[in-house]
Amino acid sequence: MAEEKLQRLEVVTPEKKTYSQDIRFVVLPGTEGELGILPEHAPLVTSLKTGLVRVQHEGKTLKIAVSGGFAEVRNSRVTVLANAAEREDQIDVQRAQAAKERAEQRLASGGSDIDVVRAEAALKRALNRLKAAGQA
Repeated sequence: MAEEKLQRLEVVTPEKKTYSQDIRFVVLPGTEGELGILPEHAPLVTSLKTGLVRVQHEGKTLKIAVSGGFAEVRNSRVTVLANAAEREDQIDVQRAQAAKERAEQRLASGGSDIDVVRAEAALKRALNRLKAAGQA
């Protein structure tokens, strides 16, 4: 039987390496849409939006919540350089829910001192974390 081709996926933030493993397939949240990457994919560099990196390997899917960044694909290696990244099993659901509620309250208050763009980004990050954890 032919050996299954794998590629190395590394998800790195300024603080730590969140994930590093040989995998079969990954879906990245590109700014222009989702990107599916198989081993031996053509080289590419792309920016990422806040969203889920979905890793498929050995019949299982792992979700990693990322908050922006970049991805590089080269030589059957995918490197994600994210501003923030959390694996689904590492997300503090109560903390993410509290962040969601704070952001919603800020947006609902409508005060002139509210940075709407920042509050919307915080809400998007919290919702993404909850989605990765299976709570949204």
